[in-house]
Amino acid sequence: MFYALAFEFYLMKALSIVAAVIAIMALVDAVRRPAANFVREGKRTKPFWMAMTGAAVLVCGLTALSAGGGGGVFQLIGACIACVYMADVKPAVSGKGGYYPY
Repeated sequence: MFYALAFEFYLMKALSIVAAVIAIMALVDAVRRPAANFVREGKRTKPFWMAMTGAAVLVCGLTALSAGGGGGVFQLIGACIACVYMADVKPAVSGKGGYYPY
Protein backbone atom coordinates (compact mmCIF):
# COMPACT_ATOMS: atom_id res chain seq x y z
CA MET A 1 0.00 0.00 0.00
CA PHE A 2 2.89 2.33 0.73
CA TYR A 3 4.22 2.02 -2.82
CA ALA A 4 0.85 2.85 -4.33
CA LEU A 5 0.54 5.98 -2.21
CA ALA A 6 4.11 7.01 -2.97
CA PHE A 7 3.50 6.49 -6.70
CA GLU A 8 0.35 8.60 -6.54
CA PHE A 9 2.15 11.36 -4.63
CA TYR A 10 5.02 11.60 -7.09
CA LEU A 11 2.71 11.36 -10.09
CA MET A 12 0.57 14.24 -8.81
CA LYS A 13 3.69 16.25 -7.99
CA ALA A 14 5.02 15.71 -11.54
CA LEU A 15 1.67 16.75 -13.05
CA SER A 16 1.68 19.85 -10.84
CA ILE A 17 5.10 20.82 -12.15
CA VAL A 18 4.02 20.22 -15.76
CA ALA A 19 0.93 22.40 -15.25
CA ALA A 20 3.07 25.16 -13.74
CA VAL A 21 5.52 25.04 -16.67
CA ILE A 22 2.68 25.24 -19.22
CA ALA A 23 1.18 28.20 -17.33
CA ILE A 24 4.55 29.99 -17.27
CA MET A 25 4.99 29.41 -21.00
CA ALA A 26 1.51 30.83 -21.65
CA LEU A 27 2.19 33.93 -19.55
CA VAL A 28 5.55 34.59 -21.21
CA ASP A 29 3.96 34.25 -24.64
CA ALA A 30 1.10 36.59 -23.71
CA VAL A 31 3.58 39.22 -22.55
CA ARG A 32 5.58 38.98 -25.80
CA ARG A 33 2.66 39.42 -28.23
CA PRO A 34 1.52 42.91 -29.31
CA ALA A 35 -1.85 44.04 -27.98
CA ALA A 36 -3.10 44.83 -31.49
CA ASN A 37 -2.85 41.15 -32.48
CA PHE A 38 -5.40 40.15 -29.85
CA VAL A 39 -7.95 42.69 -31.05
CA ARG A 40 -7.29 41.99 -34.75
CA GLU A 41 -7.89 38.25 -34.33
CA GLY A 42 -11.10 38.72 -32.34
CA LYS A 43 -9.71 37.29 -29.12
CA ARG A 44 -10.07 38.92 -25.74
CA THR A 45 -7.71 41.78 -24.90
CA LYS A 46 -4.07 41.35 -23.96
CA PRO A 47 -4.60 42.49 -20.33
CA PHE A 48 -7.37 39.90 -19.98
CA TRP A 49 -5.13 37.06 -21.13
CA MET A 50 -2.21 38.32 -19.07
CA ALA A 51 -4.42 38.37 -15.98
CA MET A 52 -5.83 34.91 -16.68
CA THR A 53 -2.46 33.31 -17.39
CA GLY A 54 -0.93 35.17 -14.46
CA ALA A 55 -3.56 33.73 -12.16
CA ALA A 56 -2.89 30.30 -13.66
CA VAL A 57 0.83 30.70 -12.93
CA LEU A 58 0.05 31.75 -9.37
CA VAL A 59 -2.29 28.83 -8.69
CA CYS A 60 -0.24 26.17 -10.48
CA GLY A 61 3.05 27.50 -9.14
CA LEU A 62 1.87 27.53 -5.54
CA THR A 63 0.49 24.04 -5.95
CA ALA A 64 3.72 22.74 -7.46
CA LEU A 65 5.73 24.24 -4.59
CA SER A 66 3.41 23.02 -1.85
CA ALA A 67 4.17 20.00 0.28
CA GLY A 68 1.03 18.15 -0.79
CA GLY A 69 0.79 15.96 -3.85
CA GLY A 70 -2.19 17.27 -5.78
CA GLY A 71 -3.68 20.66 -6.42
CA GLY A 72 -7.35 19.99 -6.68
CA VAL A 73 -9.89 21.88 -8.70
CA PHE A 74 -8.07 25.24 -8.71
CA GLN A 75 -5.00 23.71 -10.28
CA LEU A 76 -7.20 22.04 -12.88
CA ILE A 77 -8.83 25.37 -13.72
CA GLY A 78 -5.42 27.06 -13.98
CA ALA A 79 -4.09 24.33 -16.24
CA CYS A 80 -7.20 24.58 -18.45
CA ILE A 81 -6.78 28.34 -18.80
CA ALA A 82 -3.14 27.93 -19.80
CA CYS A 83 -3.98 25.16 -22.26
CA VAL A 84 -6.78 27.20 -23.85
CA TYR A 85 -4.34 30.05 -24.35
CA MET A 86 -1.67 27.78 -25.83
CA ALA A 87 -4.08 25.90 -28.13
CA ASP A 88 -6.43 28.67 -29.29
CA VAL A 89 -5.10 32.16 -28.62
CA LYS A 90 -1.38 31.69 -29.23
CA PRO A 91 -1.71 30.40 -32.83
CA ALA A 92 -4.14 33.20 -33.67
CA VAL A 93 -2.09 36.08 -32.27
CA SER A 94 1.24 34.78 -33.48
CA GLY A 95 0.42 35.67 -37.07
CA LYS A 96 0.82 32.04 -38.16
CA GLY A 97 -2.77 31.06 -37.48
CA GLY A 98 -4.89 28.60 -39.34
CA TYR A 99 -6.78 29.04 -42.58
CA TYR A 100 -10.11 30.83 -42.34
CA PRO A 101 -11.92 30.76 -45.73
CA TYR A 102 -14.30 33.67 -45.25
